[in-house]
Amino acid sequence: MEVNPYDVIIIGGSYAGLSAAMALGRSLRNVLIIDGGKPCNEQTPYSHNFLTQDGRTPREISDEAKSQVKKYSSVKFYDGIASKLLKIDNGFEVETQSLERFKSKKLIIATGINDIKPLIPGFKDCWGISVLHCPYCHGYEVKNEKTGIMGNGDFAYEFSKMISHWTKDLTLFTNGKAELTEDQIRELQEKNIDIKENEITELKNRNGIIESVVFKDGSKVSLKAVYAKVPFEQNINVSQDLGIEITESGHIKTDAFYKTNVYGVYACGDSSSMMRSVANAVGSGNTVGAMVNKELIEEEF
Repeated sequence: MEVNPYDVIIIGGSYAGLSAAMALGRSLRNVLIIDGGKPCNEQTPYSHNFLTQDGRTPREISDEAKSQVKKYSSVKFYDGIASKLLKIDNGFEVETQSLERFKSKKLIIATGINDIKPLIPGFKDCWGISVLHCPYCHGYEVKNEKTGIMGNGDFAYEFSKMISHWTKDLTLFTNGKAELTEDQIRELQEKNIDIKENEITELKNRNGIIESVVFKDGSKVSLKAVYAKVPFEQNINVSQDLGIEITESGHIKTDAFYKTNVYGVYACGDSSSMMRSVANAVGSGNTVGAMVNKELIEEEF
């Protein structure tokens, strides 16, 4: 199935994609949002640190956003997953998993990222609920509680310093021999941050609410929350499909206006930013919508 070219196709219809779509709908642009309905924070019970939306569920925010975007008749939605991106004359072609094809002049990547959880029983169940990625998003709700950090090396040291601002009852779980310098270990111990090198076998929890970290030797540590950083991958292979540059951290590389190295392709939200928050996704999407419209005006004038 082929349709007439859209001005813009947005891959991903969560916060960044919807924000870009609103800006483009208000700019009288014909837009198609392709979205599979699986946001990376779908398990997170509440969203925080987003002005006017603090404490609402991610679904409430996205549902309201979608209903508002739908008021702009030039914005259309396609329920599905983009599987292939192609550069063609005068724009781009997107092929979906069901082999439908859509063309556009511009392309916005707002696909978020796919977190790769460790194969520790209980980790996946707790991710986004009591195993947390960001103190700015969730730290206030577990302030002064008994808290853990899963990590090792320089990351664990720096993250421990940060989280110690929210709680003084902190334990670092390195899940094996600590890869910290002697100075780092001394500094953490001076701040009463305990270091556990035991191998973790389970995160015991009830409906995603962590109760304890269980070790291979049978011992355990009870706590209320754990912070962790997990590896991730892009949800679509933009590097192979279009030759888009990826940073060392694994994010899509963009300039200050969210342009990629491929003319006509922009990226916003978690796919291109280390700042993983709903507020940041909405802000970047709004900017991208304006930048894409400006580029189209320059070409059309």
